[in-house]
Amino acid sequence: MDLSSFLTSLGTSFLIFVVLMFLFAWLSRKPGNAVVYYPNRISRRLDPWEGGSMTRNPFAWIKEALYSTEQEVISMSGVDTAVYFVFLSTVLGILVLSSIVLLPILLPVAATEEVTKLTNITVSNGTYSDLDKLSMGHLKEKSPRLWAFLFGVYWVSFVTYFFLWKACKHASDLRASALMSPQAKPEQFAVLVRDIPNAPEGQTIGEQVDSYFKTVYPDTFYRSLVVTDNKEVNKIWEELEGCKKKLAHAEALYALSKKTGDSEGTKPTNKTGFLGLCGEKVDSIEYYTEKINELTTKLEAEQEITLKDKQQNAALVFFTSRVTAAAAAQTLHAQLVDTWTVTDAPEPRQLLWRNLKIKFFQRQVRQYVVYIIVALTVLFFMVPIAFISAFTTLDNLEKLLPFLKPILKQEAIRTVLEAYLPQIALLLFLAFLPKFLLFLSKAEGIPSQSHAVRATSGKYFYFIIFNVFLGVTVGGTLFSTLKTIKNDPNCLVDLLATSLPANSTYFLTFVALKFFVGYGLELSRLVPLIIFHIKRKYFCKSEDEVKAAWLPRGLGYGTRVPSDMLMITIVLCYSVIAPLILPFGVLYFGLGWLVLRNQALKVYIPSYESYGRMWPHIQVRLIASLILYQVTMFGYFGVKKFYYAPFLLPLPVVSLLFSFICSKKFYHFFQHTALGVAAHELKEIPNMEQVYRTFIPPSLSSKKLDDDLCEDAAPDRIVGQISETVESHDLFP
Repeated sequence: MDLSSFLTSLGTSFLIFVVLMFLFAWLSRKPGNAVVYYPNRISRRLDPWEGGSMTRNPFAWIKEALYSTEQEVISMSGVDTAVYFVFLSTVLGILVLSSIVLLPILLPVAATEEVTKLTNITVSNGTYSDLDKLSMGHLKEKSPRLWAFLFGVYWVSFVTYFFLWKACKHASDLRASALMSPQAKPEQFAVLVRDIPNAPEGQTIGEQVDSYFKTVYPDTFYRSLVVTDNKEVNKIWEELEGCKKKLAHAEALYALSKKTGDSEGTKPTNKTGFLGLCGEKVDSIEYYTEKINELTTKLEAEQEITLKDKQQNAALVFFTSRVTAAAAAQTLHAQLVDTWTVTDAPEPRQLLWRNLKIKFFQRQVRQYVVYIIVALTVLFFMVPIAFISAFTTLDNLEKLLPFLKPILKQEAIRTVLEAYLPQIALLLFLAFLPKFLLFLSKAEGIPSQSHAVRATSGKYFYFIIFNVFLGVTVGGTLFSTLKTIKNDPNCLVDLLATSLPANSTYFLTFVALKFFVGYGLELSRLVPLIIFHIKRKYFCKSEDEVKAAWLPRGLGYGTRVPSDMLMITIVLCYSVIAPLILPFGVLYFGLGWLVLRNQALKVYIPSYESYGRMWPHIQVRLIASLILYQVTMFGYFGVKKFYYAPFLLPLPVVSLLFSFICSKKFYHFFQHTALGVAAHELKEIPNMEQVYRTFIPPSLSSKKLDDDLCEDAAPDRIVGQISETVESHDLFP
């Protein structure tokens, strides 16, 4: 890509961002759009604008984001979001400090090297573009100027170690502060028990669990909740909830008809056949009322069957002390690894009930099978990614599709296509992958949503590193010079090395497109805004339907963190080869911090809280990116025939040692709750019956069952009569 195409890409991306930012400033001031731009604040009954919508400064969000405190982020979006901002701040610090030192040193060193033409093969046919002159590729082989770039590799590495160590301590402190909170959290008083052995004859699983834990923890054991097979009861419950929503919709239509037409109104009707397209036409309100009564009776009968006859080999066990719960989750309860497996209980809202019954060795087998599938997926996608990166160059398109030549010869069209075509094709190709990886992660038998998201994030990270970063670089290089390689296979290594600086222009535009257009769309929320207004006008009639139309999800760590990891990997690997990429990395993470800070405070509502358990996952992959950068630089110095390249060999070893020290010092606390943390005094003693009820799934919760569960719920009844009432406590899907 020449300089004009690069500047065109950069300029148009910036222009799009400015337009989207002004659209946000205009649209967010309209009261009718408040639920799209301030749903987090509205859900907490706070004033969306903290002042009049018409007098509000359109750029006030920037100041609010900059001056917001970490405690405000935690109160509005949780600890997980605060830890994510620790990651963004850490990467931003690494890139800013690297830029301050490397840009004034490396750019003049590279630009002032006198080279007229290369002696070996390059993708530019032996000449350099204006951007190439600012890269390491502009230096001669064995040039003493390479010492400056070797220093740059060490500088970036040690800056990364420094910031990661500080961030690890900070994330650990955030998690400790949250877990020491005097406010009681239900999951802190429970543990998840899996791999329960078969109950002795004449005893239920619930009775076995109660007997076992009452013996081990006689003073603090409260009660247990046995997981059940809820497939059928869930099906009935979902149908019942669907009928309730349709009834509310029909009643809203009927009320609206009274206001807009006849005072008596027109009752809505529907057909009872397939998808409401055929069958008998009936009064919707009467039909759904009868259906609800019928399903309610059916649900209660199925609930009783489920509780008594469909117990599984897993349970939640509750304690009156969160110290005991924390200790139990870290204690070996049986001599065999596949028996009485006890772990921390996740939040009630993020339990994956279907996975809880999966046995230990089944989970191990599933995990390896999923790893094999993911590995095959990475290898399978490598081919189409390489072809996309190769075929979407304009020269290759002209060869493959000759009828496009007249269009591509027009300078304006050619410039725009050259700037955006490969990046857009790549982004579209990657859009369909995350859901597949989440499905695979859940198939491993993982017990919680947050754990599944972390597993998905890890798979997605390795996928995009191999297929986007390596695939684009290698694929584009091999295809564009296939004939040259065929004639002289020995030039392959030299070719790949000399192409690294040239490919930096592709990644420069890729990063620019991601942060200008991507964060512009994130801030403006045009797509959610359009979808909300369409739904509200044509589909939503009841209040619940309107709320469902605007209620946002969380930040989406499963895809957001790997995408950020791809950016830091690209910027790290090219930070010394082509230092010009560093300011773009600073812009990406700086603008991301600003925009996402606003979204965390006002837009996104977290769907779960894991108290920062994502951090070790983030740091390990940051170090993996750093090692890839160090190995890449060692190889590139070798291609440049720099005799002192072995000086870089200690760096990967230091990185591995740093990772090992961090894992031993910090990571264990992210897996379990320290007893010293759990021992902090509570503001008030929690109502254990309420703690217990929060874990009852909706499909097994009803007024009748709740009354049965509450009957004689005093602790002395739990101690003296637990075996008599255990069947009424065996609740779970």
